[in-house]
Amino acid sequence: MSVLRTVLLFAVAAVFEIGGAWLVWQSVRESRGWLWAGAGVVALGLYGFVAAFQSDPHFGRILAAYGGVFVAGSLVWGVVLDGFRPDRWDVIGALVCLAGVGVIVFAPRGA
Repeated sequence: MSVLRTVLLFAVAAVFEIGGAWLVWQSVRESRGWLWAGAGVVALGLYGFVAAFQSDPHFGRILAAYGGVFVAGSLVWGVVLDGFRPDRWDVIGALVCLAGVGVIVFAPRGA
């Protein structure tokens, strides 16, 4: 499993999932209209396809690891698009989650 490929797929999945959820949020909470919600639903569907391209064959492992990417990515998304300023506990929590991703995905496993 290529580390670069794995990281890139997680990043693309995060853009689709977090972006899709953000678009739905904007539609509902910020009254942006149904086109925003529709675009969000499409993005969320694309997220599912991207996640399926990870080389590890175990759905549970990939989705568990992606959960940590989602946590960190959501904070970054909030900073970039919503003016959110995470506090030190947000950052520490995200780093703990990313450490968990590393353990789940890249730990040496026997054959």
